[in-house]
Amino acid sequence: MSAVRQDAWSAEDDLILAEVTLRHIREGSTQLSAFEEVGERIGRTSAACGFRWNSCVRKKYEEAISLAKSQRQKRSYYKKQSLAGPQVAGLVQAELDHDSYRGDGASEETLSIDAVIRFLKQWKGGLQESGRQYKLLERNLREKEEELARLRGENARLLKEVSEVKTDYHVVNDDYKALIQIMDRARRLAFLNEEEEELKTRFKMDANGNLERIE
Repeated sequence: MSAVRQDAWSAEDDLILAEVTLRHIREGSTQLSAFEEVGERIGRTSAACGFRWNSCVRKKYEEAISLAKSQRQKRSYYKKQSLAGPQVAGLVQAELDHDSYRGDGASEETLSIDAVIRFLKQWKGGLQESGRQYKLLERNLREKEEELARLRGENARLLKEVSEVKTDYHVVNDDYKALIQIMDRARRLAFLNEEEEELKTRFKMDANGNLERIE
């Protein structure tokens, strides 16, 4: 039984190397950057990681490498087309997302058609949802406008009532003042009449026909 070398690559090391390298290929980065990242993670030099990739691991992931390169090209195309509008960008992104689940027997033409159909369905669903939201907002706005009109009418009615009450108050207040003045004048006149009656001298005629003052 041969002893395992301390620097031997484990299945986990190979898997990390494959995952990181494929991600860098897919994102348009260099394999050297991938080897440096893997080296930092598993404690090896980037040269050792590169040698392992080219001599052993790469052969096991040829199909995945092709797919990663295809995704890289589509991502580059997506960046260029992103300026063309959200619909074109969404279509390209939908196709990119679908690449991760693509089967071995599917062709590029089938994938493109499926991506278009899927994107159109999503876009139609989003448009329908936007239409529902718009109708809901429109109904809410109409209800708020009706409520505002009702409140304005109520406010106008209350202002009119307040104005009428103020007018009635002023009329009643003026009548009350006039009544007080009349009563005060009548009281003074009555008091003067009483004084005049008291000041009047009373006389009576005696038996001889002379007037005699009555105290």
